[in-house]
Amino acid sequence: MEQPNLSYIESMSGGDKAFEEKLIGIIQKEFPEEKHVYFDNITASNFKEAAENVHKLKHKISILGLVKSYEVAVNYEDHLIENSTKGRDDFEAILQIMTDFLKTL
Repeated sequence: MEQPNLSYIESMSGGDKAFEEKLIGIIQKEFPEEKHVYFDNITASNFKEAAENVHKLKHKISILGLVKSYEVAVNYEDHLIENSTKGRDDFEAILQIMTDFLKTL
């Protein structure tokens, strides 16, 4: 599975380290909260709400350079809208990879 990276953040920052640190800080703050809400909704079988959570999380997936994982999230979001959890394991594996990566920053 692909690994998160800071390439996109670095390309957006134009070398501005303060900007990079601020953006990373925002992701580190928001990601655990958004992930927690997603797990609450998926556990309660609130698939529409979980789809909305996946939609928000997709942006962080993209920012962390996870191109293939973004597509996994898009497909999973579509399945959730149709009340299906197809793709859940793959999506949740991505969340774990992101969690581990953010802890290293």
